[in-house]
Amino acid sequence: MKLLVKPSRICGSIAVTGSKSHTIRGIAAALMADGVSTLYAPLESADTRSTLEAAKLFGAKVREFPDRWEITGTGGRFADPGRTVDLGNSGTGLRMLTSLAALQGFRIGFDGDASLRTRLMSGLLGALEKLGATVESSNGKCPFSIRGPLRGGATTVDGTTSQFLTSLLFALPNVGGDSTVDLEFLHEKPYIDITLSWLDSFGIRYRRSDDMLHWEIPGGQHIPAFRRVIPADFSTAAFPLVAAALAGDGVEIRNLDFSDAQGDKHVFRLLEEMGAVIERGGQLRVLPGGRLAGCVLDLNSTPDALPVMAVAAALADGETRLENVPQARVKETDRIAVMNAELTRMGADIEELPDGMIIRGGRLHGAQVHSHADHRIAMALAVAALAADGETVIEQAEAASVTYPGFIRDFRELGADFTVME
Repeated sequence: MKLLVKPSRICGSIAVTGSKSHTIRGIAAALMADGVSTLYAPLESADTRSTLEAAKLFGAKVREFPDRWEITGTGGRFADPGRTVDLGNSGTGLRMLTSLAALQGFRIGFDGDASLRTRLMSGLLGALEKLGATVESSNGKCPFSIRGPLRGGATTVDGTTSQFLTSLLFALPNVGGDSTVDLEFLHEKPYIDITLSWLDSFGIRYRRSDDMLHWEIPGGQHIPAFRRVIPADFSTAAFPLVAAALAGDGVEIRNLDFSDAQGDKHVFRLLEEMGAVIERGGQLRVLPGGRLAGCVLDLNSTPDALPVMAVAAALADGETRLENVPQARVKETDRIAVMNAELTRMGADIEELPDGMIIRGGRLHGAQVHSHADHRIAMALAVAALAADGETVIEQAEAASVTYPGFIRDFRELGADFTVME
């Protein structure tokens, strides 16, 4: 699908959808629980749907209602799916379920779309092999298979993505023996805080060092059935936030809970550092104001914000450095390289760094650009196009549905001039 975007101003009110990170953790927890668990206000998107369908293959029973999903778990005893489990584009779902699959005593195969086949898995697979799993993989990526059961013991895991550690933290309490996990470094620590908010709510016991590089996890624990409301997604909220700062006449962003552990809530502070005027009251409102100004931003805790923050920087006055975010290169795409290429087509002045970007701000012009089938690239380019001179056409704009199926509809309701070109 092509999306034609014309320069336009937005105003009004927008409700942020549920968190992908929380929803997928909720599905994994409900799958492992013994009994019926309820997720209220879950995110309905391509990634969460892929994870939910995989849970069904493993034996979970799911009843879907407009406001909730009721999931009857397996108590940790999976059914043999009898075929390869396809996670589509969901790296989070794949990584979460891989360690849980390794608890089982039979072989389970995983695969996904072309993008998922590029995502790193060797760091997690190697950690699981040290704990007794048998892995079959030609290159440490999808497709691969894994067979357990895991045993307690010591392992190490790569901290390039926090998803590897999250996967182990959900699985290892269910192992018969005790386990330790060590890391040399860890990116994206706020995502581990999200994981711990779930484990703490279940009473799961663990010990960790202050730097999160050493973990001790007693075995023989189990996740109970639960009920939980999924909070709004700050990663998704970043797109109307930046759009409002660049092309807004007053935009209210609803449903946000700043007490939640999501790291991307800090994007609001980063935009304020650049000069955005944000009013915090009963509801958060981005007020019309002057142009943004360049500054130095550390995105290690908020890597998913890199594409849209690159857009903010490209339209700000002066130079912006987006730093300390090497993991942005191993997401659905190499987001540093892709945003450099696509924003350069729109006239941006960008220099790549190994772990970020230097962007000298100014004006952007309309162009033919491509999402590279990456949802955050698609939405970031649409935000850029709102504030650019002239029309922009975005190829593969349907990628936005991976995390935000209502993106086009919601932005149109704010006044964005979006035209779908099939």
